[in-house]
Amino acid sequence: MAGRGKGTTTVRAVRRPEVRLPELRPYDGGPLESEGDYDGLEFLDADWAGQTAHGARFLDCALRRCALDETVLGRARFIDSVLSGVRGVGTDLSQASLRDVEVTDARLGGVQLHGAVLERVVVRGGKIDFPNLRGAKLRDVAFEGCVLVEADFSGAELERVTFDDCTLARLDLTEVRMKDVDLRGAAAVDIARGIDRLSGAVISAAQLLDLAPAFAAQIGVRVE
Repeated sequence: MAGRGKGTTTVRAVRRPEVRLPELRPYDGGPLESEGDYDGLEFLDADWAGQTAHGARFLDCALRRCALDETVLGRARFIDSVLSGVRGVGTDLSQASLRDVEVTDARLGGVQLHGAVLERVVVRGGKIDFPNLRGAKLRDVAFEGCVLVEADFSGAELERVTFDDCTLARLDLTEVRMKDVDLRGAAAVDIARGIDRLSGAVISAAQLLDLAPAFAAQIGVRVE
């Protein structure tokens, strides 16, 4: 557990995205295309349920209140973009790349982000149930005021990641690798698996007490 006093290791701050969108053009409403190239567009209240845009590229775009139920966006790239109020179940973002992206008030269930790369990303508000982040790489990612339920980070790499005012329910941290991960600001932390992988993270004294039963179970200590 890192501290801030003299002679102790400090947690490096997250480098946050600075998204400055240009004047956007409204999208024409047509279906998405695999390997499509979308630049400087605003997608407003679009229903992309069941559509496929594998490998598509979104640069300087805004996606507002779009429906992403079973939408396939595997290997898609989102750069200098904003996703606001997006919602959906079973959205496929496997191996996608998000760089300099702001995600606000998302409501997603079972989103597939395994193998994805998130760099300089803010996830603010909303609720994400059962996200699959297996093998993902998160660098300079700030979660703020959101709820993550049964997030699977198995085998993921987290560097400079924060969870301010977030509720983290039944996290799976199996084989995760952490560096400069700050959990102190989380409203609640519940780790279902992989509590032994918290090396590289910093938690508060109060959180240590809350997690004590899980630590004890990990090393085989009975508390009666």
